[in-house]
Amino acid sequence: MALSNPTTQSKCITEEAYTWSEANNCYIFPRFGLGLVMIGTIRVHNDMLLAASKALASQVTEEHYVKGIIYPLFGNIRKITTHIAANVAAKAYELGVATRLPQPTDLVKYVENCMYTLNYHSYH
Repeated sequence: MALSNPTTQSKCITEEAYTWSEANNCYIFPRFGLGLVMIGTIRVHNDMLLAASKALASQVTEEHYVKGIIYPLFGNIRKITTHIAANVAAKAYELGVATRLPQPTDLVKYVENCMYTLNYHSYH
């Protein structure tokens, strides 16, 4: 997800972001983007990125930490996606930068309805 448009105005390139953070951002940015797009955010604030980060961190259990796992298991990615995007959206509404009004009463359900679901049919 490009954070600057045009990309020539980017503060860094993907490789620099990976090197600087010593990690990839496969957990945060796709879900962050979903949270922004689904509610029509007009501005992005640091607090929204912090909300995404906290939502990700809250998905890691004590059991994970004991095993040395610092990210939630990727097998739970739909649950993780829902949690992060809903928290980003909630923060955007709190900050008054969401344009999809009124705010959905159940942001988790709204995220679930916005997510694409793969359905493969078996043809025999």
